[in-house]
Amino acid sequence: MNMEAKSMDRIEKKVLLRATRAKVWRAISDSAEFGTWFGMKVDGPFVPGKKMRGVIVPTKVDAEVAKMQKPYEGKEFELQIEKIEPERLFSFRWHPYAVERDVDYSAEPTTLIVFQLDDAEGGVMLTVTESGFNQIPLERRAKAFQANEGGWSKQMELIKAYVTGAYDGRASKSEASDTGTKATGAR
Repeated sequence: MNMEAKSMDRIEKKVLLRATRAKVWRAISDSAEFGTWFGMKVDGPFVPGKKMRGVIVPTKVDAEVAKMQKPYEGKEFELQIEKIEPERLFSFRWHPYAVERDVDYSAEPTTLIVFQLDDAEGGVMLTVTESGFNQIPLERRAKAFQANEGGWSKQMELIKAYVTGAYDGRASKSEASDTGTKATGAR
């Protein structure tokens, strides 16, 4: 495998979040909170092994990003929840950049998204990786990688704003935490 192919298989982003581990964990593991900053609505709590249906909705954290998500609003997608290790790791699979409304992506391989929390001075280091792009059909691979590379950069900004309260959607945030959609490590 050459270096270019290797580097096109995996995206990794890190952000230092000046918040408690518990708060960051809720933001990534509670499906309603996750949806608030990420820009999606899913059909229940995150549970390992569960296949879930989601729909794209504009983020409530940043009006500019919400405007970029607007053309995809209502687009359905599927998530397969992989692992939940409380306050440490959350992972799922999906079809990357599966945004064309008339395309069935179900026969394609998925990529693996991992959210990992580590202690850091002044807060929590969140590392997000998405891997498996080399398995995506060649005709979609580069576009999916490029779109998600930029997308994860934006998502790191969104979660940072969300957990630090640096946005105007505070009502949505408190409603999200009362919905009872917290992820559990149970199967």
